[in-house]
Amino acid sequence: MKTLILGGSPRRNGDTASLVEIITGKIKGECKIVEAYRCDISPCVDCRHCWKNSGCAIDDEMQEIYSYIQECDNILIASPVYFSELTGKLLDVGSRLQTFYCARAFRKEEPVPKPKKGAVVLAGGGDGSIDTAYKTACILLRQMNCRDIHEAVYSHNTNVKPAIEDEKVLAGIDSILHFFAM
Repeated sequence: MKTLILGGSPRRNGDTASLVEIITGKIKGECKIVEAYRCDISPCVDCRHCWKNSGCAIDDEMQEIYSYIQECDNILIASPVYFSELTGKLLDVGSRLQTFYCARAFRKEEPVPKPKKGAVVLAGGGDGSIDTAYKTACILLRQMNCRDIHEAVYSHNTNVKPAIEDEKVLAGIDSILHFFAM
């Protein structure tokens, strides 16, 4: 089993990064983590190369991620929630999935033939909602051919209690791991 984790945490020891560490410590099989704040992946520049050609014209670390997306069985998106949305750097990485959308919409091709399972882990405090972030993450997961997506797992009170102390999110992580292994 191969799992891709797209992580949107800017802080190496933040709540989301701590949850990803728990996941990688328990997950079965191979795991590749893409840390949006520490990778060399530029956002989509709408050059429209992918309207007529497969792949992306930008030559950066995303080329390796495209290959891993083809191979993997599971994809997890993990992000802090900022103003009810995924982090900006994670959205930059997500914008590069435009090539998959264009393959379907313009070239009538299936860019990711192998179906996958998907899941989303979110962490945040404040007075916003996780709904928009979860919907955005699900859109990204569907672009990578995640046909079965686990319900959102989130800790939404991190300004009061660290996510790793949130029993609900820890149980949710165990549920995701079981879901991925099935």
